Amino acid sequence: MPAIIRIITEAEDGSTVRHILRAGLHFSSHAVSRLTRVENGILVNGLPAHTPHVLHTGDRLEVETGDHRPPKTAAVPGDWPLPVVWEDEHLLIADKPAGMTAHASNFLPHTPTVAGALAWTRGTDFIFHPVNRLDKGTTGLMVIAKSGYVHDLLRKRLHTPDFRREYRAVCLGCPQPEAGTVDAPIGRDETSTVARMVRPDGAPAVSHYEVLGRNGPLTLLRLLPETGRTHQLRVHMAHLGCPLAGDWLYGREDPDLISRPALHSCALRLVHPVTGEVLRLTAPLPEDMKRLL
Repeated sequence: MPAIIRIITEAEDGSTVRHILRAGLHFSSHAVSRLTRVENGILVNGLPAHTPHVLHTGDRLEVETGDHRPPKTAAVPGDWPLPVVWEDEHLLIADKPAGMTAHASNFLPHTPTVAGALAWTRGTDFIFHPVNRLDKGTTGLMVIAKSGYVHDLLRKRLHTPDFRREYRAVCLGCPQPEAGTVDAPIGRDETSTVARMVRPDGAPAVSHYEVLGRNGPLTLLRLLPETGRTHQLRVHMAHLGCPLAGDWLYGREDPDLISRPALHSCALRLVHPVTGEVLRLTAPLPEDMKRLL
């Protein structure tokens, strides 16, 4: 099982295990309660310990972070390509292809899934915690936590300087000005079960854009989301009058041009929530988007 190891500093001398778990390692109260029921879930200097245990300088606190409850719905394994670009015992980062959803759904029961691809390569007991979900048609970097603890830490870092994502997109037309910010709230489109729209009572949504190049009626964009609303980048570009190429929901469907919305998660800067290492990763533009350029 993956574990967190912490060497107690002079400043932490006299702290209880519970204090370090809550204030130092940011375990939730529920996670702390779970640890107390797991055999060898908490070790101090290699020996089992309880949360009231008082720690001293130099003590080695080891806390198990594995999940012990199976997912509500077991993933069906599938032999679907899912390149992994970075991995350690706490998380992995995949380069998701187009046409793959995070989980299976009743609406798309036979669609390839990230959960199924990982179950195929890691076994059906691999517990799947997607952090930044990508739409079925969106390609690129997707962060996956290997425990609920790490998933919770990463979710709190989303859209902060510790977790920044960059996208490439191809849109129809060219936004004016050629660099700017869209600050437009997004809510549900009440005429659709899936679509979103800009509406004054929506949740705050901010996206930054920059034109990188032109190819006739098509424009290559750099997109930086500051928030994470459903379909945010697609909705904001359509709001500017420049929907993404191939976006059947917010623009027009054109399979001869591209069979999906032309959106790719191309770069990621992430401060590892356990080690503090700064990860900088990139994923090359997929072939269908290259052809547009």
